[in-house]
Amino acid sequence: MRHARARGTGHTPADAAQGAVVQWAHAIHDPPSAAAAARRPACLLPRLTWYGPDGERIELSGRVLENWVAKTSNFLTEELDAEIGTRVRIALPAHWKSAVIALAAWQVGAVVVDDSGIPVDVTFVGPDSAAGDAAPSGGALVAVALGALEMGYPGQLPAGAYDYAATVRQFADSYEPFDAPAEDNAAYESGSESFSQAELSSGFAAPAAAGARVLVPAREGLRASLSRLLGAWAADGSAVLVHAQTEEAEDGRALERIRQTEKVTGA
Repeated sequence: MRHARARGTGHTPADAAQGAVVQWAHAIHDPPSAAAAARRPACLLPRLTWYGPDGERIELSGRVLENWVAKTSNFLTEELDAEIGTRVRIALPAHWKSAVIALAAWQVGAVVVDDSGIPVDVTFVGPDSAAGDAAPSGGALVAVALGALEMGYPGQLPAGAYDYAATVRQFADSYEPFDAPAEDNAAYESGSESFSQAELSSGFAAPAAAGARVLVPAREGLRASLSRLLGAWAADGSAVLVHAQTEEAEDGRALERIRQTEKVTGA
C-alpha cells in the first residue's frame, strides 16, 4: 500500500524525471516541476472552459486545473490505495470533472479502462450512469455530482459509494508521488486499443496547432474528448468543452456564439 503523503502534512521528495504522465497533469503548465510552473504567467490563463447543460460557464486556469487534479490524485492514493497499474473505469460523460479524474488517474499511474467487460479496481459513476456501472462486481465505487452548484452527490448514494464532490475538497491541492509512472506503463485500455504513458502524446492525443484554443463537443464521448483535450494542452493551448444540449441550443446558433466569444481557433 502506497500513499502519496500524509494529508495536510509535509511533502515527500518526488523524482525529478516524473515520467510522461506528469506532463498531462501539468500540461497545463509545462514540466519539469509544478513549483516552476506555478510561477509562469501561463498558469493563470484559461486551460479548460466548460459550457454545461444549465447554461453554466466554468473556467479553469492552469493553476486551478492542476489543483483539482492534485486533489483527485491524493484522493485516489490516500483513500482508495491507487498506485501504478490500478485499473480505473470512468463511467461518466465528457465533462470537466471526468477530464480531471482521467488526468489524476494517469498522474498516479493508473490505467483508464474504457470497456465494461474488463475488471477494474475503481469505478466513477454519475447520476445518469447505467445501472450496471453503479453496481460493479468488485472494487471501489465513487459517485460524482456533475451539477454546477452541487457540493455533494444528488439524491441517494449508491450502496458503499464514496461521494466525490463532498470528499475530494479535503485533500491537499498539490501532489508528489513516491513512485512516478514510467513511460512504458499502461495508461489506457479498451477492447480495441491500448496506450502507454508515452503513447498518450504520440497516439492518443489529437494533434493541435501551437497555442490553439480548441472546441471540444462533449457529444463525441469521453474518449474523443480526452484525446482533443490532451492534444490542445500538449500544444500549450486551451480547450472549450461544450455539452450537447448547449451545442444544440437555438438551432446551433449558441455554438457559433461560443466560438466567437471564446475566440476558438481549432475544431
